[in-house]
Amino acid sequence: MSSLRELLIDRIARTGPISLADYMTDCLMHPTLGYYSKRDPLGTAGDFITSPEISQMFGELVGLALAQTWMNQGSPSPFALAELGPGRGTLMADVIRATKAVPGFHAAMSVHLVETSPALRAVQATNVPIATWHDHVDSLPDLPLFVIANEFFDALPIRQFVRQGDAWRERMIGEDSGTLVMGLSDAAPLTILTHRLADTKDGDLIEHCPALAGICATLGARIDRHGGAALIIDYGDWQSLGDTLQAVAGHAKADPLATPGDADLTAHVDFAAIAQNAAPAKFSRLTTQGIFLERLGITERAQKLAQQLAGDALETHIKAHRRLTHPTQMGDLFKVIALYPANAPPPPGLEP
Repeated sequence: MSSLRELLIDRIARTGPISLADYMTDCLMHPTLGYYSKRDPLGTAGDFITSPEISQMFGELVGLALAQTWMNQGSPSPFALAELGPGRGTLMADVIRATKAVPGFHAAMSVHLVETSPALRAVQATNVPIATWHDHVDSLPDLPLFVIANEFFDALPIRQFVRQGDAWRERMIGEDSGTLVMGLSDAAPLTILTHRLADTKDGDLIEHCPALAGICATLGARIDRHGGAALIIDYGDWQSLGDTLQAVAGHAKADPLATPGDADLTAHVDFAAIAQNAAPAKFSRLTTQGIFLERLGITERAQKLAQQLAGDALETHIKAHRRLTHPTQMGDLFKVIALYPANAPPPPGLEP
């Protein structure tokens, strides 16, 4: 069988350079050679670790925040509880466990996971056996929708553009002597980037996620029409500026072009694009993960759990709390934004 790198080089030789978005799509989701098609990438044995895998506290607090949001909106029944890109299902399993005592919550909910990786779906089926799976957000039930998206948007393929006057040159993937290389297209005006002419200058690089607009429009329309909320937690900032593409393999940074299909590829999230495309749903103030979790009571929860621990287990627990909240670790790197109906308050932890 040819490697993914060989398939990409052959494609480029036949049809010319490809966009970074096309490259990322093949690297991550090729049916047999893509990163997410071949493996479970999470945990110490994988390539990276996410907040739910670091500590149960993360999922517990996210779950209780969603349950309070559900109650604040009159406890609608039935409703859909959904997660986008749920990894191993650890976060959803913690959410379900933490909300078991919330009166009426479990009786009213159905659980839905949006996941395209067969390898991860198999793991999720063990951890969240009551779930229904979806390939796209469009097929989620037409009900009040309470959504979690933790490290989902950062994995969506992006395009990169470099400004030249009032036009843009797109970064493309080409081939040189059997090696994948980056290059630039000819300059051309782009309607989708007209709004970025006001806040960029010649030579600036910005990133655009083609799939983001449709996903956020669907979530925003559902939440505006039926109620609910979306908690979106990821790394990034209010607006895209600069090259943030990164590859990770074996918990270390890698060259994004070196081993296609064998490294995770991500980019920082443009939270302004999420907010703008989710209209008519409202959006909360962008908040750091550390502040969000502290407002939800993570320190008090950590202290309570610590009373039952000693030795190495206690040390691991203390490190987990610090990793999730400290500004020099995930506390400031990761941001949180919520989408919610115009006639409802924002979810807990994201108040103005």
